[in-house]
Amino acid sequence: MKRSIGVVEDDPNIRDIVKAYLDKEGYHVEALNSAERAWEFFEQSPPDLWVLDIMLPGMDGYEFCKRIRQTSEVPIIIISAKDDEVDKILGLELGGDDYLTKPFSPRELVARVKRQLKRWTVMKPEEEETSDMIIEAGHLSLNETERSAYFKGEEVEVTTKEYDLLKILARKENRAYSREELLIKVWGEDYFGSDRAVDDLVKRLRKKMKDLPLETVWGHGYRLRAHRDNS
Repeated sequence: MKRSIGVVEDDPNIRDIVKAYLDKEGYHVEALNSAERAWEFFEQSPPDLWVLDIMLPGMDGYEFCKRIRQTSEVPIIIISAKDDEVDKILGLELGGDDYLTKPFSPRELVARVKRQLKRWTVMKPEEEETSDMIIEAGHLSLNETERSAYFKGEEVEVTTKEYDLLKILARKENRAYSREELLIKVWGEDYFGSDRAVDDLVKRLRKKMKDLPLETVWGHGYRLRAHRDNS
């Protein structure tokens, strides 16, 4: 069965080139010029992966990425002319799995598409096996079915990456993870950005859950301390 890919790009030249290269690899490609049209496509026939431009007319790529992540975990590769680290971190924090700066090689994009689809194929069975699980760690509770987080009985709104980080730490309380480990586990082996992304996630989670025993292991990374009552 052909894998389907949604390409969201308002520049017709880039859109046509990307479509041509992905078509050649045997994918079924739906090329769209706006996030609004892409959302309609998603509701009718969700693809296996998105290639998403950020600077779009109307709804931008950041907002589209947020909306997709509310209901789907399929890979999203962001393509953008913005190459500042803060833009990359924002795109990844909102749910992007990879970030490619324009101008880029179409062959490199194809290679990244293949890697993300392979990673998704490996991860999906594991997610399905644990989809009905409730993960509990002290006052923290994670509902895998809803991908929702609760702290001290109150639901806390978290992003996709924040949830992924919490899940990793909650499954193995007291286990210290290095920043590099967390980068790979949350963003994937193909992420080459700064480990500051992990620090930013932790900072936001501490702000949202003030008594969460998410501890810094100096010179190494982070851990979720077990059996600590902060009520």
